[in-house]
Amino acid sequence: MLNGQKIVVVMPAYNAARTLRRTYDEVMAQGIVDLIIVVDDASQDETVAIARALERVQVEVHPMNRGYGANQKTCYRGAVGALSPCYSSQLSIRESN
Repeated sequence: MLNGQKIVVVMPAYNAARTLRRTYDEVMAQGIVDLIIVVDDASQDETVAIARALERVQVEVHPMNRGYGANQKTCYRGAVGALSPCYSSQLSIRESN
């Protein structure tokens, strides 16, 4: 929570098994996130199983791939009424450009 406002990070995901845990750890380390919503867009790897094992994570799964835009829309539908930054499940906060 930040200044009394719930913080929900939305995280569109597709074949993110390799990076999801690291991204989750970095986001949660900020200390202000109440919930992460992971929307899996029909991944072919273990993304869903990994996401379901994480604390304070709500997981939704598209049964077939709908594309990044549709995935984002599903993410934001679940985060109504909260500050909701969108964060890629395949990027690291610590990576430099």
